Amino acid sequence: PHSLNNPHHNINAVEYYSSNILIACSDGSLRIYGPESVNRSSPSIDPLFSQTLDLKKELYVLERTVNGFAKKQVLGLEVLASLPDLETVAVVSKAKGANVYSWDDKRGFLCFARQKRVCIFRHNGGRGFVEVKEFGVPDTVKSMCWCGENICMGIRRGYIILNTANGVVSDVFPAGRSAPPLVVSLSSGEMLLGKDNVGVIVDQNGKLVPEGRICWSEAPAAVVTQKPYAIALLPKHIEIRSLRVPYPLMQTIVLRNVRGIQQGNNGIIVSLDQSIYGLFPVPLGAQIVQLTASGNFEEALVLCKLLPPEDSNLRASKEQSIHIRYAHNLFENGRYEEAIDHFLASQVEITHVLSLYPSIVLPKLPMSAESEKKIDLAGDSYLLRGLSDDMDSSPTCLPESDDNPVLEPKKMSHNTLMALIKFLLKKRPNIVGKAAAESTEEVVLDAVGQTFVINESTRLKRSAKGRVNVPTDSGAREMAAILDTALLQAFLLTGQTAAVLDLLKGFNYCDLSICEEIMQKGKNDSCLVELYKYNSMHREALKLLHQLVEDATTDEPKVMHPQNFKPEMIIEYLKPLCGIDPMLVLESSMLVLEKCPTQTIDLFLSGNIPADLVNSYLKQHAPSMQATYLEHMIKINEKGISGNLQNEMVQIYLSEVLDLYSDLTAQKKWDEKTYTPTRKKLISALQNNSEYNPEVSLKQIPADALYEERAILLGRMNQHELALSIYIHKLQLPELALSYCDRLYESEVNRKAQGNIYLSLLQVYLNPQRTTTKIEKRIKNLVSSPRSRDLKTGWSSIKGKGRGLGKKIAEIEGVEDKRMKASSSDGGKSDFDDDFVDDIVEDNSMSMPDEVLDVLRTRWDRIHGPKALRLMPKDTNLQKLYPFLGPLMRKTSETYRNFSVIKSLRQYESLQVKDELYIKRKAQLKITTESICSLCNKNIGTSSAVSASHIPVLIGEKI
Repeated sequence: PHSLNNPHHNINAVEYYSSNILIACSDGSLRIYGPESVNRSSPSIDPLFSQTLDLKKELYVLERTVNGFAKKQVLGLEVLASLPDLETVAVVSKAKGANVYSWDDKRGFLCFARQKRVCIFRHNGGRGFVEVKEFGVPDTVKSMCWCGENICMGIRRGYIILNTANGVVSDVFPAGRSAPPLVVSLSSGEMLLGKDNVGVIVDQNGKLVPEGRICWSEAPAAVVTQKPYAIALLPKHIEIRSLRVPYPLMQTIVLRNVRGIQQGNNGIIVSLDQSIYGLFPVPLGAQIVQLTASGNFEEALVLCKLLPPEDSNLRASKEQSIHIRYAHNLFENGRYEEAIDHFLASQVEITHVLSLYPSIVLPKLPMSAESEKKIDLAGDSYLLRGLSDDMDSSPTCLPESDDNPVLEPKKMSHNTLMALIKFLLKKRPNIVGKAAAESTEEVVLDAVGQTFVINESTRLKRSAKGRVNVPTDSGAREMAAILDTALLQAFLLTGQTAAVLDLLKGFNYCDLSICEEIMQKGKNDSCLVELYKYNSMHREALKLLHQLVEDATTDEPKVMHPQNFKPEMIIEYLKPLCGIDPMLVLESSMLVLEKCPTQTIDLFLSGNIPADLVNSYLKQHAPSMQATYLEHMIKINEKGISGNLQNEMVQIYLSEVLDLYSDLTAQKKWDEKTYTPTRKKLISALQNNSEYNPEVSLKQIPADALYEERAILLGRMNQHELALSIYIHKLQLPELALSYCDRLYESEVNRKAQGNIYLSLLQVYLNPQRTTTKIEKRIKNLVSSPRSRDLKTGWSSIKGKGRGLGKKIAEIEGVEDKRMKASSSDGGKSDFDDDFVDDIVEDNSMSMPDEVLDVLRTRWDRIHGPKALRLMPKDTNLQKLYPFLGPLMRKTSETYRNFSVIKSLRQYESLQVKDELYIKRKAQLKITTESICSLCNKNIGTSSAVSASHIPVLIGEKI
């Protein structure tokens, strides 16, 4: 404090400039005080222009007295840096009677109020003020301040905002009853308006700020701000509160008879009647220590933000220590969510937080990693000790989870675990990202080490596995393993099974042994299956799934599971493994094949497992499902099934049919016309498939049964005449024989034979005795002779030798086609014609069955006419052949006529071409000695050396 020497003169106004204090006294004089240390060191320097910007926390001495500074008492002071001295520059006569003013230093605007008028003047930068505007207001102004380009004023009945651009006045809210209006500008651009003992914070438009109410103990007479505090002058003391919600009381200073308070750049000036006081803030570091020691952590953190930028390291360390202490304090008091927020803000290691949860089992770190963690924890404790060393009173110690059993029930409650989950989920992206980058770097180094060669002096030694021994820090992956393992346990303890499954399905570092043990104890089977799956332990996962499915399908399950395990779950699990481990898929699918046959077979087909592998495995382990699998194969891709699988399917059907035949024959109940479902499948397979071996099946068929199957097999062996004989004479089903001929004719190969198959059908009808005898002989020869099988095998071996024989095979087939065409055009001869013609000569008494006439009538366009007529008996009535010969002759005549027309048109076209050629050749060209070339414009004369490029021009020139 500093007192005036003359006790008869009171202090009316105080202002500071740089490190000096200007005091306006009641006698109109102005006294300038300066720091004693500055005055002694530089007595020649004018104290008014001192370059020191801060007030000094020391004794101030009188430097200068300006008597007669004002004729009347000075009620307020404002120092402008642009004015060089204390001489009178200008007198604003219009301000006579003004009771309040406000100065905008940035724009140089002065606003003052007198009675019900408000005037605005602008400093012109020289030695005067220029009037800008004048406005009328509803009542006498008690307090005012600039708010941007507007002016906020407090009048008797309330607060208003004056728009200086258009003069519009808007009301804010009514004033209090027991205290005059008070308007204070805040550094944030907002305003503090007094209403009795409450300070209301509004923005520049007068809108209330949420939670912007400072409650003083009494109605203040004046308020100034010193960030981050608001200092209020009350009747009996000075009250200091924080400017942060909830605006707590920070300090109370008891001073009597205070006339006013003035804001300084680094302190507050308090003026009494005869003395002034300087209120200087305690250094930020000391304030932070005191606030932390008293448990006011939030205010301590706010002050940390005010530390100068050059102390960024100190600021970061203090903030980290305060956050950690505050987090522990909150955790002890059950405010777990807030505690976790401060742990996150402190950037503390996750192991520090996990130490508060002793029930969470963590993976064991290697020795190097453990030592690093100890160093980190020691560093944290050092920060805390350093912080506590600066405190006057020792703070409470950090909670030790192992030595505090009272907190144990709290720490493992649902709320504590949910807070831990929040902490770990916030930390996870950064830690897992570092672990993934570490793994990628190691893979890259490994790949580079496999191919990079360096000199012997710098060559790195390789390990037994061939990797380069590059020192790689695996701390990130170890930390990721700790995090994911703890997160999984927290999910399980809070019953969040879906979150556990999501964690395990994604990229994670969960410790296998710890998680497996915990899940087995807690019967978290679905999570355990996913854990096995992520770690590629498919056999263990499938074994567990099978047990769960078996237990779920029993009437009295051993354990009640919240999830219903179905066989389809095993199939879904196996789908991704089809391309990885097909043998495991086949082995595991046997567990559900009987319960879900269709889905399992679809699994084999959709998984692209080799069909031969599936067939052999089913044949060995599930023969009853082999036929079902092959049937599904054919439905999906009829032509894609191999000959081996076709043989397998035919043999399965044939074996069942033969077993049925044996049983019914023993009971004397066999009927050739009985078609069981299996026999229908056999007939369909024999007809629709083309890659199986018919000789093998033919040998298994009994001689006195299964004639239709025998006919189909003979047809596959190109023994068409024998097949037709069975249809006609054994089965007596001529419609099947005709259908058989139609199928062969419609194929491309047999169509080239010009309908020889129908001639074979006619032959079978016209000579039944010879055909029947021939059938029996040829069937016996086919069954007993391995020739056909050898031919088949030989052809298969030729096809398998590679691409080199493809051209030769094509040539052979082309020769065969030419031979067939030649034979068909050469009088209609065929392989069977010679023998049959001899039979016709020997026996001319063949009858004409009606079936022959039906074939001739309905298939006349597919039968070779001359060959068919040669087969007819000599006594055949031509009238019966009219349905065959009539359309045949008409078609032949029409074809002949068409060819004749075409021939005539070709001849006419030829004549036209010859005539045009004659006209072109008739043109003449005469060249004389006077002929000139139209290109080079030279005389041709008698020279014969004419350029070839000139010939077209010469030909076209008329002479």
